[in-house]
Amino acid sequence: MSVGLPTADHFFFIPAVLLVGIAIGFVLGARSARAELKRREQARRR
Repeated sequence: MSVGLPTADHFFFIPAVLLVGIAIGFVLGARSARAELKRREQARRR
């Protein structure tokens, strides 16, 4: 079995998966940051 160059699909699929991962991470991180700020604000009011 010979190993050749990756197909053209790799050049589209891999960056697409990376971009989807970055977008999901950004959304989850923003949600977590908002929740943390809300917790801190509530703790400060007590």
